[in-house]
Amino acid sequence: MCSRYLAKRIAILDCNAVSRCAIGHAKKSYRKAVAIVTNGTLRARNPLIWGDGTTSCASDSKHFGAWDQNLTTQWHVRYGGRGIMIYWHVERKSLCIHSQLKSPSSSEVAAMIEGVIRHLTEMNVERQYVDSHGQSEVAFAFCRLLGFDLLPRLKAIHSQRLYRPDPAKTGGYDRLAPVLSRQIDWDLIRQQYDQMVKYASALRVGTAQTEAILRRFTRNNVQHPTYKALAELGKAVKTIFLCRYLDSEALRREIHEGLNVIEQWNGANDFVFFAKKGDLASNRHEDHEISMLSLHLLQNCMVYVNTLMMQHVLQKPHWEDRMTPNDLRALTPLFWEHVNPYGRFELDMQSRLAFA
Repeated sequence: MCSRYLAKRIAILDCNAVSRCAIGHAKKSYRKAVAIVTNGTLRARNPLIWGDGTTSCASDSKHFGAWDQNLTTQWHVRYGGRGIMIYWHVERKSLCIHSQLKSPSSSEVAAMIEGVIRHLTEMNVERQYVDSHGQSEVAFAFCRLLGFDLLPRLKAIHSQRLYRPDPAKTGGYDRLAPVLSRQIDWDLIRQQYDQMVKYASALRVGTAQTEAILRRFTRNNVQHPTYKALAELGKAVKTIFLCRYLDSEALRREIHEGLNVIEQWNGANDFVFFAKKGDLASNRHEDHEISMLSLHLLQNCMVYVNTLMMQHVLQKPHWEDRMTPNDLRALTPLFWEHVNPYGRFELDMQSRLAFA
């Protein structure tokens, strides 16, 4: 009896190990397929229509309902239901370069940084747009150390503070006096610079999880000397950004347009992911990730096909002469009115669309 029981348990463990291996292989295959489609779209774009290669990306999360007998699903106060969050990174022309699962209570700042440094595409992200939840003073510091600009759209812009660069320059800012605060502690930044670079390098090479590192540098650990230095650096970088943001209408428009693109991407989620009321009908984290990657791949494929179709039409002389720069700036390949999500699909891998 004992030997039969042990044999049965060993067989179950072997099946679970095989299943985990198969799921791990499937996830790698999905991410590789997403990278192939994304890179193919970037290469296929006509710069006369879509502009030069983009280095700007927007990120935001989308709530999906999910079964709740697992460690990821949580109740979300704003959406009023149990579920998980999928955090998307979408570039200016509606192409998603990275996706990741997160619980509603986990850090959006960590997810934002993770997507910029871990995406598998050929795109080089230099400007990252986020909303108020995707930024913090520590985030500004890490983004500076990692070599890209954090450009948030801040809700409570009226409550933001500016920090003085030099204690000697106390005058000359009479009109800014209500929003001016103390000077930046540059000595503290110099003292902790090596430690800050060490943590930023750990993020870059992946020797530690982004969420785990950022969890160290919160207000709960305010006495940590490296946290103090990161906060000071973040205050300096954020002050520079706020001055640019308030001075430049073009920058405000750029950030707003970038975040509108990801809102449109989230709208397409509801169209593509329509089955089972748009909920993730599983309690396994691996199944959730497979569903996320499938949705990511499908939408990027739709963007790829739409890009080719629009280029095929707009290259004709009739349209080429009518399109103004403002018309081209407003073009998006993320539309789905021509797609029928229901019925039978026949896929012929031997035929191709008749595009040049």
